[in-house]
Amino acid sequence: MPYDSFEWQQDPHPTNGVPRSAWTRSHRRLSRWHRPYTMILVLLDFASALLASYLAVQTIDIDRVSAGFNGEKQTFYLAAYLLLPLGWLIILWGNGSYDRRYLGLGSEEFKRVVRGFVTVVAGVSLLAFATKTQLSRGTVAAVSLSALLFILVCRYTARQMLHVARRRTGHGAHRMILVGTLPEALEVYTAVTRSPAAGLIPVAIHLTDGYGAARGIETPVPVYAGRDVLSLVREVGADTIAVCGSASAEPGELRRLAWQLEGTGVDLVVAPQLTDIAGPRVHIRPIEGLPLLHVEEPTLSGPGWLAKNLLDRVAAAFGLLLLSPVLLLVALGIRLSDPGPVFFRQPRVGHEGRTFRVWKFRTMYVDAEERKASLKELELNETDGMLFKMKEDPRVFSFGQKLRASSLDELPQLINVLKGEMSLVGPRPLPADDGDYLGDVRRRLLVRPGITGLWQVSGRSDLSWDEAVRLDLYYVDNWSLTYDLAIMWRTIWVVLRRKGAY
Repeated sequence: MPYDSFEWQQDPHPTNGVPRSAWTRSHRRLSRWHRPYTMILVLLDFASALLASYLAVQTIDIDRVSAGFNGEKQTFYLAAYLLLPLGWLIILWGNGSYDRRYLGLGSEEFKRVVRGFVTVVAGVSLLAFATKTQLSRGTVAAVSLSALLFILVCRYTARQMLHVARRRTGHGAHRMILVGTLPEALEVYTAVTRSPAAGLIPVAIHLTDGYGAARGIETPVPVYAGRDVLSLVREVGADTIAVCGSASAEPGELRRLAWQLEGTGVDLVVAPQLTDIAGPRVHIRPIEGLPLLHVEEPTLSGPGWLAKNLLDRVAAAFGLLLLSPVLLLVALGIRLSDPGPVFFRQPRVGHEGRTFRVWKFRTMYVDAEERKASLKELELNETDGMLFKMKEDPRVFSFGQKLRASSLDELPQLINVLKGEMSLVGPRPLPADDGDYLGDVRRRLLVRPGITGLWQVSGRSDLSWDEAVRLDLYYVDNWSLTYDLAIMWRTIWVVLRRKGAY
């Protein structure tokens, strides 16, 4: 049986799926970083709502602010400085904004805060209507919006501090044991370690198919098999078990494992074989007690797609207009650095396989293409796959290196965006003569290539070819307008840090 390791040496009171008394059941978890973090968020949320009320009182006429309280200033101050901030906390808690599943990563935490804001406004309006209190609508709007802004800023700041702690010290992270076959465990390992800010640190792999499957294979963490998992959890200091891929498909085993973990303080997560499909496309459809995962098709048409196209054209037009002084200065710098054309135009493969010529500032000497063949013969390519890349490329002149490091050489691609050949966000445009784009790679041609994309904000030239393709395909399958905006926001910081730009 593949789950022989799940037959625990249980504590004296095994659950076997029979719940204990609600008063005696242990809810203590081995991972407790979220408790002080949640308390910090509670204090920040209360202080944000309190500050919003205080600023309203200080900046708006007191008679207007306290309208509806009939001159009872004490009652007004009690409502503004205590009841309203407490109401914020209660509503935020009710909307799940303190749920540890959403803290530290993703947009769900902020979405729940915004939903809490809507509930606060609706609740205050309903309460004023029920009590026939003539509140100042402008004041209510000002206080509510400023409180929302302060809460979002404080939570974002707290999250960044948590990410720094996770990256530098490992504090605030979950230590995981990956359970499954070696390929499945390594796939999950790669996914969860790609972002240290996620706070998931695999510390061991427990194989369900024995040591033989890992013989002669180098692994990033120790590999175990045939062990009692609970004792292994204690031995390696883990607090989470991640069941990977097909290991979760054994009938009844996952359910029994969940029963056995009750009261141990160990978290259980399941990583199905859908690691490259985002949450919005995956829905649980229960049928007769069987939870089926329904995977929707990617949305490559409709109002959202139309909005993306419109945003691309408008942003490109304004960008070219506003950045025209910068473009002229860069063009002048290129002409002074090396005689030859300012722009480099190369055939690239675009939407549905159509070829177009990309606009870029020239960063290489005019004989760069001739030199490329000799560099290939010397096997100086530092990347794999279809691209030729060198960190110290002798074909790049000095000013061109600065343009690449700052990504200014990409700005003329706004012309391609304006013409509809490219998008602001999308897979990277690859040269037309570097491959025939068969198999999985061809799927990236379902959308227009982009100036920036998921690969740029995930490592750029430091990524392997397979990893770059995987990210491009992930974008195609999980595109959304919100995702585009998030990638553009992340691009700003990647460009400023100049990571992977050469």
